[in-house]
Amino acid sequence: MKRLVLLGASGSIGTQTIDIVLQHPDLFELVSFGVGKNIQKAEDYLQTFPSISIFSVEKEEDAEQLRKKYPNKTILSGEEGMEEIVKKQDYDLLVNALVGFAGFLPTLAAIQSGHDVALANKETLVCGGELIYQALKENHCQLYPIDSEHSAIWQSLRGNKIEQVKRLLITCSGGAFRKKSREELKDATVEEALAHPNWSMGAKITIDSATLMNKGFEVIEAHWLFHMPYEKIRVLMHPESVVHSAVEYVDHSIIAQLGAPDMRLPIQYALTYPDRYDYVLDTPLDLAKLGSLHFDDPDTTRFPLLALAFEAGKKGGNLNAVMNAANEVANAAFRNHEIPFLKIEEIVISAVHHAPFKEIECVQDVIDADRWGREYACQLVKGEHA
Repeated sequence: MKRLVLLGASGSIGTQTIDIVLQHPDLFELVSFGVGKNIQKAEDYLQTFPSISIFSVEKEEDAEQLRKKYPNKTILSGEEGMEEIVKKQDYDLLVNALVGFAGFLPTLAAIQSGHDVALANKETLVCGGELIYQALKENHCQLYPIDSEHSAIWQSLRGNKIEQVKRLLITCSGGAFRKKSREELKDATVEEALAHPNWSMGAKITIDSATLMNKGFEVIEAHWLFHMPYEKIRVLMHPESVVHSAVEYVDHSIIAQLGAPDMRLPIQYALTYPDRYDYVLDTPLDLAKLGSLHFDDPDTTRFPLLALAFEAGKKGGNLNAVMNAANEVANAAFRNHEIPFLKIEEIVISAVHHAPFKEIECVQDVIDADRWGREYACQLVKGEHA
């Protein structure tokens, strides 16, 4: 029985993690969770898992109301609440399904308190990869990737030597706008951007997929997860989303992981590693019905944020955290109909190119970079910069 703490429990990855826990009650016990504003989901989980005695919500006013209703539960709130849970709870694995920079500090706190982490929050490594890997080494903890691309690479590396890898091949569906021209992207709507052709994800990540910022973040995440230089990471457009990623070795053999586009598969593998267990899928991958697969190089003229991620990743320092922060602001502004689609990339590129460079030496450096990126992007959203 593996005891789990789940942060981001009401989001897409969080609810799919719950599906896995419920399908394997002999393997997993949910001992605590964190949700955002979805208080009804929190109450649903309390009914499903009555033994849970402590959990966290985003707002203190919601926590106050819940304390009246559940006087025998310890109900925390905010960033401090999530960090307290991951530090103090007795558990085996943190599943971090938070979205955005909010996932960084809880991941670091969990590792520093001696816990392994199954990570779906790519911003953790994008913003603070140096600090995370220092903490992993010092505390003898493990990091298990949940992103389908990184799970595929992880699986394709098993039984082989990392020094014999020629390069990592990260596949990219292209998102909702993979066939759109730059001219068409000028008038792209929020509803169009959210219509991902293959995956069911949260709104923020779906928009990031439409700009290819999400793929850029995955490149940086792969760099940290597998200690691979950026020159050995290649992105391939693959519209079918069947080959989730692959590893090319020095003898030019390519080992890939294929599967249905269902996030519950990589989630379960991260939870059960190194073992595999049954999981009931409505439509598992059937190679006989697949037909053909297609691959191509990405067009970084149409989608410049992918090229920006390589640039920022190679330079390192605070630029990745700045890029992430500016993107979070611009992404939200687009979803709120405050800016047009192409303004997202304009804001993020400008932030990275105008940020004063600084090496990351401590947590405060990451927090400062995040704050700078947000403030700069907010000014651009408001039209305060030329």
